[in-house]
Amino acid sequence: MSEQSGTRRPGPPQQRGARPVRDAAGARGLATEEPAGRSTAWWGMVLFVATEATLVASLLGTYFYLRFQFGEPWPPGGVARPELLHPLIMTGLLLASGVPLLWAQAGGRRDRWGRLPVALGAAALLTAGFLVVQGIEYADQLDRFTLTSHAYGSLFYGVTGLHAVHVCVGLLLLFWLLAAVARDRTGAGRRERIRLAVVYWYFLEVVWLGVLFTVYLSPRL
Repeated sequence: MSEQSGTRRPGPPQQRGARPVRDAAGARGLATEEPAGRSTAWWGMVLFVATEATLVASLLGTYFYLRFQFGEPWPPGGVARPELLHPLIMTGLLLASGVPLLWAQAGGRRDRWGRLPVALGAAALLTAGFLVVQGIEYADQLDRFTLTSHAYGSLFYGVTGLHAVHVCVGLLLLFWLLAAVARDRTGAGRRERIRLAVVYWYFLEVVWLGVLFTVYLSPRL
C-alpha cells in the first residue's frame, strides 16, 4: 500500500553531542582552548636554550683549558683576582628576578592576571639592576685590563659579556611579554608566554652560576 502524499518522512536522527563538538571547533572554542602537551613554541625555546648553553659551555671549557695550560699565577700579568662584591650582588638580583615570574606563572594557573603587570615590572627592574651593576664592574676592570690585554682579559669579557647579552635579551623578552599579554585576552596564550619566559630565566640563572664559579670563584681555589 503506497504512502499518502501528505505523510512526512522522519529525518535522520540528530547525533548526540553534535552541539558541544561544534562549540569546541568554532572560533571561540579554538581561541580559548589550551593545547594539550608541549607547544611548538615551548620546544623552540628549549632548542634555543640548549644551543646557547652549548656555546657558553664551550667558552667555560676554553677558560679552564687555558688556565691549566698557563699555570700559576692566574690571572696572569699581575692582574688581581676578581672581587666578589659585584658578582654576588648580581647573583642576588638575577636569582630574585625569577621569583616574580614564578609568582606570575602560579597566578596564571588560577586566572589571576591582575598580578601580571606587577610581576613583570619587578622582574624587569631587578634585571636592569643586574646590568647596571655589571656595567659598574666593567668600569672598574677596564682600568686594569681590556679585551685585548691577554688571554685572561679576552676570556673574562667574552664569558661575562656573552651572558650580559643574554640578560639583555631577557629584558627585551619581559617588555615583549607585557605587550603580548595586553593584546592577547585568552588565558591559554598568556600562560604559554609566561611559561616560555620562565624556561629562558632558568637558562639565565643556571648559566650565571656557571660563570660565577668559573670566572670569579675558581681563581681563589
